[in-house]
Amino acid sequence: LARFGWWIESRLSPLVHRRRQWLTVSQPSAAELATLGVPSSHIAVIRNGVDPVPAGISAGTPAERAPGPRLVVLSRLVPHKHVEDALSLLAELLPDSPDLRLDVIGGGWWEPQLREHADTLGVSGATTFHGHVSERRKHEILRAATVHLMPSRKEGWGLAVMEAGQHRLPTIGYTHAAGLRDSIDTGRTGILVDGLGEMIDATRALLADRPQLERMGAAARDKAAGFSWEAAGTAAEWLLAEAAAGRVHSGVIDPPADPGRER
Repeated sequence: LARFGWWIESRLSPLVHRRRQWLTVSQPSAAELATLGVPSSHIAVIRNGVDPVPAGISAGTPAERAPGPRLVVLSRLVPHKHVEDALSLLAELLPDSPDLRLDVIGGGWWEPQLREHADTLGVSGATTFHGHVSERRKHEILRAATVHLMPSRKEGWGLAVMEAGQHRLPTIGYTHAAGLRDSIDTGRTGILVDGLGEMIDATRALLADRPQLERMGAAARDKAAGFSWEAAGTAAEWLLAEAAAGRVHSGVIDPPADPGRER
């Protein structure tokens, strides 16, 4: 059944809807749609917004960090998110950084397997599985963290990257996760790597370089500040009106200063 659904999405749908307006959330996702046969001239990009930090929670200044280094993963706990890599990274760094801790925010049916993996690696005592938490609690945990890890194998955009950025957290993620190539400005707001070994090396180096960590965190915060659901909604409303009028667009769509103007 899954294979049939994939065939509909990747083969039938692009053929049937090739003349219509397409909308996705990142430029890498648009490039992937084009490889499926969707005309590039019909693919528009509107990046996701991000909710504001709840009132009363400041955006993670250095003085508010936890005393020791803390890694954080914000993710659904399903296989393709590959949180196992964060646990393996922790096991690699712990011998030289015994005060290092990992917070895993999120729930999912793969959690028992992840807990078992943590036990096998001997890192259960340094790992906290928070499960599903409230918005406020999520931001409290992010505020106390040092580095955000995103070992996911596949991402359309990476909303968690923006939520981490609100708290001055740079993200280390995989280049092959597609959307992360858009949500992370590698070398500026975070680091893109090509495998677990590189993720371990990048995390070790960043934790040891406090000035670089703070520079990346500040840049991540500035980037996150440029995204909102209001802006995304305005851009989507404009694009829908254009599609209803029979006009198609491509590229990144920003909210028009004058909703009635042509593009």
